[in-house]
Amino acid sequence: MASRISVIVPVHNTERYLERCFGSVADQSLSQELIEVIAVDDGSSDGSGAWLDAWADTHDNVRVIHQPPSGGAGRPRNVGIEQAKGDFLFFLDSDDYLGVEALERLLRMADEQDSDIVYGRIVGIGGRPAPVDLRTTSPEVSIFHSPVYWTLAAYKLWRRTLVEEYELRFTEARLLGEDVPFAVHGLLHARKVSVVADYDCYYLEGRGDGTNASQQDVDWVAQLEYVGGILRMVADHVPAGPERDKLMERHFHGEVLGMFGAPYLARDDEGRRAMAEAARPLCREWLTDGVSQALPPRLRLRAHCLREGMTDRLTAIIEADVERELGPAVIEGDTAYAAYPFFRDPNAGIPDACYDVTSRVVLRQELTAYAWDGPVLRLSGKARLDGLGDPSGQEIALVLGRQGVTYEVPATHENGVYTAALDVGRIADGGPLAEGVWTLRVAVASGTLRKQAWLPRPADAAYDAAPRSEIVRAQDGPIAVAVFHSEAHQHVNLDIGATRFPLGGDARGAVNSGFFGRADLEFAVTVPGWSAPSARLLLTAPNREPLLVAGAESVDGDGRIQARIPLQRVPAGNWNARIHLEDGAFARDLPIADPEGEPLRLSIPQQPLRRLGSKAKKVAAKALRNR
Repeated sequence: MASRISVIVPVHNTERYLERCFGSVADQSLSQELIEVIAVDDGSSDGSGAWLDAWADTHDNVRVIHQPPSGGAGRPRNVGIEQAKGDFLFFLDSDDYLGVEALERLLRMADEQDSDIVYGRIVGIGGRPAPVDLRTTSPEVSIFHSPVYWTLAAYKLWRRTLVEEYELRFTEARLLGEDVPFAVHGLLHARKVSVVADYDCYYLEGRGDGTNASQQDVDWVAQLEYVGGILRMVADHVPAGPERDKLMERHFHGEVLGMFGAPYLARDDEGRRAMAEAARPLCREWLTDGVSQALPPRLRLRAHCLREGMTDRLTAIIEADVERELGPAVIEGDTAYAAYPFFRDPNAGIPDACYDVTSRVVLRQELTAYAWDGPVLRLSGKARLDGLGDPSGQEIALVLGRQGVTYEVPATHENGVYTAALDVGRIADGGPLAEGVWTLRVAVASGTLRKQAWLPRPADAAYDAAPRSEIVRAQDGPIAVAVFHSEAHQHVNLDIGATRFPLGGDARGAVNSGFFGRADLEFAVTVPGWSAPSARLLLTAPNREPLLVAGAESVDGDGRIQARIPLQRVPAGNWNARIHLEDGAFARDLPIADPEGEPLRLSIPQQPLRRLGSKAKKVAAKALRNR
């Protein structure tokens, strides 16, 4: 059977990780007959080569190639490409490992969608973060409108015909970024790119000993010259404009400006000047206004200083950033400016736009709990405007909204941890909330800058219960209330008046016949929070006046209402039966189901029964109007 996937593993002094890495390939749910493994030992001196040979002796689909050390993963990967026979290539680093179903899922996506490249979800371990957290499985994505271009590492599934047609190869003898040209060239020519994000495909190891290639010392001047070639490759394939700017943003963010932090400060003055001079032409040629505006202020400032040759100011800005010596942001109207050095310094010549952080200010929030305390809904959570420094000066409020009407309730808080009390009986200018569904949002303000977000449901599983209306007693009488979460986004909402979630869904009733033609209707219903002993039977029929019939009733502390209603005085006919609850201005009619769950209807035979008096009729008419 021909191999479908060639797994190429460069190995250099990683013996302690090899069993986990190669074991993860041997444990794949995809048949081993469809997988060939090419291990390229790049001059290891720790016993890795011998370990690979022993492994290959017991695994027929594993080949081992030994070569002198080449100074990076590029050369061994290229050797693996030349030896590969599979329809697809997968590059696996020897200190990382695969999820059990990774290759099967990636191959299935490639076959079903005819994809040239398939990304799998990457999980960082050992303190190393994933380059991009892919969350949405997609048969086809655009490199311009999805996050895939932000992870250019080799570990993904590549169609071998794509690699051969465009002669994709890794840069050799380079520790950092050797896979970027390979990935960029491949992504720019791929017919279709897909994503498998609903499964943890690749586990990325963060070595605690500092031996990851990305942690090694680098000749940053030479690295910047190398990055310049990557930027020219992008420019050769993508015309100037917004799409090119999106790709350039990623390279300035990751490959150009990222080194102007701790690595820059670690150099002496001469080394810093050399790095700045190497980056300056890149900024002048490729850093458009579109790219600059997309960068966060900390990088936008660095780019401006590099482009304008402001090395001393660049150093001061980086030092303030790395050492976290920034003061609170400056708020003017609905605009926020980061408090980096030289802001509005007339001698610095740095425009305000370089400091504008407004688009980067994010409302971070979570709701941790909510519960009813009488008519007061008490909520607690966390909310802050991230990107403005210390949140202690920020103000937090909860906002209720319905049909253009809003009410705002200030929250008490300390460092972004808040509590709020929503009294549904008083919140509407001293009165109760109008009946209907009310949305809940949290608003956070810092000075004149204010942002709002929908209130999310708490993460605690205790809030998974199905919503139900209950009764709370406010200053003006009972109110039916319910808290529920929207289906689409799990936002928190209030149902006032049982408009979305009716009361008494468990109401059941049955007629019991006694001696001498006597008959009673017994019913029971649970209305959480109900305490008034007022539950009567409401009977309605076409072209008949409604009847209210009282009987013996009781209600316990849990709102369980039980009643026995005599039917001797009910006129003959076919009646629809409901439970009528009334307490002051509050009135509700609840449908009753029979023991089989069907709507309860009464068929009263003709017999000499006395009609209700005129007073009872007036009460019944009032009840009908209040339904």
